[in-house]
Amino acid sequence: MQDDDLEYVGFWARTGATLIDTLILLVLMLPALLSIYGWEYLESDKWIHGSADFLISWVLPAMAVVAFWLWKQATPGKMAIAARIVDARTGQPMDTRQALLRYAGYFVSAIPLGLGLIWVAFDPRKQGWHDKIAGTVVVRPRHRGVQPVRFD
Repeated sequence: MQDDDLEYVGFWARTGATLIDTLILLVLMLPALLSIYGWEYLESDKWIHGSADFLISWVLPAMAVVAFWLWKQATPGKMAIAARIVDARTGQPMDTRQALLRYAGYFVSAIPLGLGLIWVAFDPRKQGWHDKIAGTVVVRPRHRGVQPVRFD
């Protein structure tokens, strides 16, 4: 696909993709956590309830997200909006180093009141701090969706 055929994906589309990913993770993780820790899990103030919680809530989601980025260039939420994550200089798929930096960059982006995530709304290339740290951009086809009707 040519560069002319792509556009940067903005804040609201990426927010929608994140909501899709969050719902998928919740549907997968919550039953496992409740079966192990019971309903008290939802009422507790603890960050981590034990090794199973750490594995289910932190390790497995991180592995899944990075694996999706490397395999499909997107999580299911980004796939739903036809977006993909690419190297900001070349447009090629990101490498493992970039994927790991990007994931770690989410924490850097979120810590100061989410400013690094909100940055996407104001950046000309729609990069959050995690994108800048990893050297990535999120793009999608400029003319996406239903094909126009053509009569020959």
